[in-house]
Amino acid sequence: MSFDLPTLDTPRLRLLPAAPELAAAMLSHWQRNREHFAPWDPKPGPDFFTEGYWTKQLAQRAQAWREGREARYVLTLREAPERIIGTASLSNIVRGVFQACHLGYGIDQDCEGQGLMREALQAVIRLAFDELKLHRIQANYQPQNTRSGALLRRLGFVEEGVAKDYLFINGEWRDHALTSLRNPDFDASALLA
Repeated sequence: MSFDLPTLDTPRLRLLPAAPELAAAMLSHWQRNREHFAPWDPKPGPDFFTEGYWTKQLAQRAQAWREGREARYVLTLREAPERIIGTASLSNIVRGVFQACHLGYGIDQDCEGQGLMREALQAVIRLAFDELKLHRIQANYQPQNTRSGALLRRLGFVEEGVAKDYLFINGEWRDHALTSLRNPDFDASALLA
Protein backbone atom coordinates (compact mmCIF):
# COMPACT_ATOMS: atom_id res chain seq x y z
CA MET A 1 0.00 0.00 0.00
CA SER A 2 1.18 3.50 -0.70
CA PHE A 3 0.12 4.90 2.70
CA ASP A 4 0.07 3.79 6.33
CA LEU A 5 -3.16 2.26 7.54
CA PRO A 6 -4.88 5.25 9.14
CA THR A 7 -6.50 5.38 12.53
CA LEU A 8 -10.25 5.89 12.02
CA ASP A 9 -12.23 8.09 14.39
CA THR A 10 -16.00 8.02 14.75
CA PRO A 11 -18.18 9.90 17.26
CA ARG A 12 -17.76 7.20 19.94
CA LEU A 13 -14.91 5.03 18.70
CA ARG A 14 -11.29 4.98 17.72
CA LEU A 15 -10.30 2.23 15.27
CA LEU A 16 -6.61 1.45 15.64
CA PRO A 17 -4.56 -0.41 13.01
CA ALA A 18 -3.50 -3.89 14.11
CA ALA A 19 -0.05 -3.66 15.71
CA PRO A 20 2.00 -5.95 17.98
CA GLU A 21 1.94 -3.48 20.90
CA LEU A 22 -1.80 -4.17 21.22
CA ALA A 23 -1.25 -7.86 22.00
CA ALA A 24 -2.05 -7.70 25.74
CA ALA A 25 -5.28 -5.75 25.13
CA MET A 26 -6.27 -8.13 22.33
CA LEU A 27 -5.68 -11.15 24.55
CA SER A 28 -7.86 -9.58 27.24
CA HIS A 29 -10.61 -8.96 24.67
CA TRP A 30 -10.61 -12.60 23.56
CA GLN A 31 -10.46 -13.94 27.12
CA ARG A 32 -13.52 -11.84 28.09
CA ASN A 33 -15.43 -13.00 25.01
CA ARG A 34 -14.36 -16.64 24.71
CA GLU A 35 -17.89 -18.04 25.08
CA HIS A 36 -19.49 -15.14 23.21
CA PHE A 37 -17.54 -15.83 19.99
CA ALA A 38 -17.44 -19.63 20.30
CA PRO A 39 -20.58 -20.39 18.21
CA TRP A 40 -19.34 -18.33 15.27
CA ASP A 41 -15.59 -18.90 15.11
CA PRO A 42 -13.40 -21.96 14.53
CA LYS A 43 -12.10 -23.61 17.67
CA PRO A 44 -8.92 -21.75 18.70
CA GLY A 45 -5.57 -23.52 18.77
CA PRO A 46 -3.59 -24.21 21.94
CA ASP A 47 -1.63 -20.92 21.87
CA PHE A 48 -4.58 -18.66 20.97
CA PHE A 49 -5.07 -17.41 24.53
CA THR A 50 -1.47 -16.25 24.99
CA GLU A 51 0.10 -12.84 24.56
CA GLY A 52 2.84 -14.34 22.39
CA TYR A 53 0.25 -15.61 19.92
CA TRP A 54 -1.33 -12.16 19.61
CA THR A 55 2.02 -10.39 19.28
CA LYS A 56 2.81 -12.63 16.31
CA GLN A 57 -0.69 -12.38 14.81
CA LEU A 58 -0.83 -8.60 15.02
CA ALA A 59 2.64 -8.30 13.47
CA GLN A 60 1.50 -10.54 10.59
CA ARG A 61 -1.65 -8.47 10.12
CA ALA A 62 0.33 -5.24 9.99
CA GLN A 63 2.62 -6.84 7.38
CA ALA A 64 -0.42 -7.97 5.35
CA TRP A 65 -1.47 -4.29 5.12
CA ARG A 66 1.96 -3.32 3.83
CA GLU A 67 1.59 -6.06 1.20
CA GLY A 68 -1.87 -4.79 0.19
CA ARG A 69 -3.73 -7.94 1.29
CA GLU A 70 -5.81 -6.73 4.26
CA ALA A 71 -6.69 -3.91 6.63
CA ARG A 72 -7.32 -4.97 10.22
CA TYR A 73 -8.52 -2.77 13.05
CA VAL A 74 -9.16 -3.05 16.76
CA LEU A 75 -12.01 -0.98 18.20
CA THR A 76 -11.73 1.10 21.35
CA LEU A 77 -14.14 3.49 22.99
CA ARG A 78 -12.84 7.05 22.89
CA GLU A 79 -13.24 7.38 26.68
CA ALA A 80 -11.48 4.02 27.32
CA PRO A 81 -8.72 3.72 24.69
CA GLU A 82 -6.80 1.03 26.57
CA ARG A 83 -9.63 -1.55 26.27
CA ILE A 84 -10.30 -3.31 22.97
CA ILE A 85 -14.03 -3.85 22.48
CA GLY A 86 -14.04 -5.32 18.99
CA THR A 87 -12.39 -5.93 15.66
CA ALA A 88 -13.14 -5.04 12.06
CA SER A 89 -11.24 -6.14 8.99
CA LEU A 90 -11.04 -6.05 5.23
CA SER A 91 -9.30 -9.28 4.24
CA ASN A 92 -8.55 -11.14 1.03
CA ILE A 93 -8.15 -7.87 -0.86
CA VAL A 94 -7.96 -8.78 -4.54
CA ARG A 95 -7.19 -6.28 -7.28
CA GLY A 96 -7.32 -6.72 -11.06
CA VAL A 97 -10.75 -7.37 -12.49
CA PHE A 98 -12.20 -8.28 -9.07
CA GLN A 99 -11.42 -5.18 -6.91
CA ALA A 100 -13.03 -6.72 -3.83
CA CYS A 101 -12.47 -7.96 -0.28
CA HIS A 102 -14.16 -9.74 2.62
CA LEU A 103 -15.47 -7.90 5.67
CA GLY A 104 -15.00 -9.40 9.12
CA TYR A 105 -16.07 -8.08 12.53
CA GLY A 106 -16.81 -8.94 16.13
CA ILE A 107 -17.93 -6.91 19.16
CA ASP A 108 -17.53 -7.42 22.90
CA GLN A 109 -20.60 -9.05 24.44
CA ASP A 110 -21.00 -6.08 26.80
CA CYS A 111 -21.17 -3.67 23.83
CA GLU A 112 -23.83 -5.38 21.71
CA GLY A 113 -27.01 -3.54 20.84
CA GLN A 114 -25.53 -0.04 21.10
CA GLY A 115 -24.87 0.62 17.41
CA LEU A 116 -21.11 0.60 17.95
CA MET A 117 -20.34 -2.02 15.33
CA ARG A 118 -22.47 -0.24 12.77
CA GLU A 119 -20.58 2.98 13.52
CA ALA A 120 -17.23 1.18 13.14
CA LEU A 121 -18.17 -0.61 9.93
CA GLN A 122 -19.42 2.59 8.32
CA ALA A 123 -15.90 3.98 8.77
CA VAL A 124 -14.29 0.79 7.44
CA ILE A 125 -16.60 0.79 4.40
CA ARG A 126 -15.64 4.40 3.65
CA LEU A 127 -11.98 3.38 3.79
CA ALA A 128 -12.64 0.46 1.40
CA PHE A 129 -14.52 2.56 -1.14
CA ASP A 130 -12.96 6.03 -0.83
CA GLU A 131 -9.30 5.25 -0.04
CA LEU A 132 -8.76 1.71 -1.32
CA LYS A 133 -11.08 2.29 -4.30
CA LEU A 134 -12.61 -1.18 -4.10
CA HIS A 135 -15.72 -2.09 -6.06
CA ARG A 136 -17.21 -4.74 -3.78
CA ILE A 137 -17.18 -5.83 -0.15
CA GLN A 138 -18.37 -9.35 0.64
CA ALA A 139 -19.56 -10.43 4.07
CA ASN A 140 -20.69 -13.91 5.07
CA TYR A 141 -22.52 -14.99 8.21
CA GLN A 142 -24.17 -18.06 9.67
CA PRO A 143 -27.94 -17.73 9.10
CA GLN A 144 -28.70 -18.36 12.79
CA ASN A 145 -26.59 -15.30 13.67
CA THR A 146 -29.56 -12.98 13.23
CA ARG A 147 -27.78 -9.97 14.78
CA SER A 148 -25.06 -10.16 12.15
CA GLY A 149 -27.57 -10.49 9.33
CA ALA A 150 -29.57 -7.51 10.58
CA LEU A 151 -26.41 -5.40 10.89
CA LEU A 152 -25.37 -6.14 7.32
CA ARG A 153 -28.85 -5.29 5.99
CA ARG A 154 -28.79 -1.96 7.88
CA LEU A 155 -25.44 -1.22 6.22
CA GLY A 156 -26.92 -1.88 2.77
CA PHE A 157 -25.50 -5.35 2.12
CA VAL A 158 -27.60 -7.51 -0.19
CA GLU A 159 -27.96 -11.25 0.29
CA GLU A 160 -26.80 -13.17 -2.77
CA GLY A 161 -27.38 -16.74 -1.67
CA VAL A 162 -26.39 -19.40 0.81
CA ALA A 163 -23.18 -21.43 0.64
CA LYS A 164 -23.83 -24.92 1.96
CA ASP A 165 -21.19 -26.43 4.25
CA TYR A 166 -19.09 -23.28 3.84
CA LEU A 167 -16.83 -23.37 6.93
CA PHE A 168 -15.91 -26.12 9.40
CA ILE A 169 -16.73 -24.60 12.81
CA ASN A 170 -17.02 -26.38 16.16
CA GLY A 171 -16.83 -29.87 14.68
CA GLU A 172 -19.22 -29.51 11.76
CA TRP A 173 -19.71 -27.80 8.42
CA ARG A 174 -21.78 -24.62 8.69
CA ASP A 175 -23.87 -22.93 6.00
CA HIS A 176 -23.27 -19.21 5.46
CA ALA A 177 -25.41 -16.50 3.93
CA LEU A 178 -23.39 -14.63 1.29
CA THR A 179 -23.87 -10.87 1.08
CA SER A 180 -22.19 -7.98 -0.69
CA LEU A 181 -22.10 -4.22 -0.86
CA ARG A 182 -21.04 -2.51 -4.09
CA ASN A 183 -19.38 0.86 -4.38
CA PRO A 184 -21.87 3.12 -6.21
CA ASP A 185 -19.06 5.55 -7.11
CA PHE A 186 -16.56 3.00 -8.42
CA ASP A 187 -14.52 4.35 -11.33
CA ALA A 188 -13.85 1.49 -13.71
CA SER A 189 -11.73 3.62 -16.06
CA ALA A 190 -8.54 2.49 -14.28
CA LEU A 191 -9.38 -1.12 -15.16
CA LEU A 192 -9.56 -0.23 -18.87
CA ALA A 193 -6.14 1.48 -18.96
